[in-house]
Amino acid sequence: MYKAYSNLTPATNSHAAAQHNWLAARATPMISITGAQQNELLRALSRADLERLFCQLELVALPAGKHLFDCGGKIEYTYFPTNAIVSLLYVMEDGATTEIAVIGREGVAGVVLYEAERATCTAIVQTAGYGYRLKTTFLREVFNEGGALAQLLMRYTSAMFAQMAQNVVGGRHCSIEQKLCRWLLDRLDRSLSNELKVTQDTMANMLGVRRESVTVTARKLQDEGLIQYRRGTVEVLDREGLEKAAGNCYKAARAGFEQFRNGISAPN
Repeated sequence: MYKAYSNLTPATNSHAAAQHNWLAARATPMISITGAQQNELLRALSRADLERLFCQLELVALPAGKHLFDCGGKIEYTYFPTNAIVSLLYVMEDGATTEIAVIGREGVAGVVLYEAERATCTAIVQTAGYGYRLKTTFLREVFNEGGALAQLLMRYTSAMFAQMAQNVVGGRHCSIEQKLCRWLLDRLDRSLSNELKVTQDTMANMLGVRRESVTVTARKLQDEGLIQYRRGTVEVLDREGLEKAAGNCYKAARAGFEQFRNGISAPN
């Protein structure tokens, strides 16, 4: 087992120091090989490569609504979600938002490979959970060494480009029903259950459409037996039917990540 410690304030005597250290140890979450491997990117690293990160790796709670970074701002940390789901958003000057990508346990948010680089989008935790984070300065150091992590990040970036490209195509050519089905499936792929905690307002904001359009479409999907919508919760009843309704709007983006997953192998 491993533990990530924050900087400790020097104590004035040995008894105070012992008490301070005990409190710090209780307040600091434990990290371990097994815990970190809940993220697929970290799981694909060898044990030695993963342990190389432990001096900086932190387990953190990611509450819903938390901003990991904002467009134009400096990115201090890179996040590897385990059971949290993160939305990457483009925010217009008038406050309107559109989701450009979604990240869960398969990926990473906030990769910064140049010191002067700033965020080109906003990252917000959509589904609460946990994740591991690294300081971006340390990630750059490891990346510049080459090796397994650098290769994984480049593979993942390629898969993310495919997802974003499909979002652009889907936004122009797919129906609202197809886009909503794909949006739900994207989260289902990253969720540990078939229930999603989300409101119609959130779905409308993420898709960049009117709330009334989401209400009508969600009711249609419910009437067809694909989902069950209760206030703030969507339960997927028929995944196969939902995929069929989404069509290529979902299949193309999923294919990119399946190719990514097939290209990495978990160490023994």
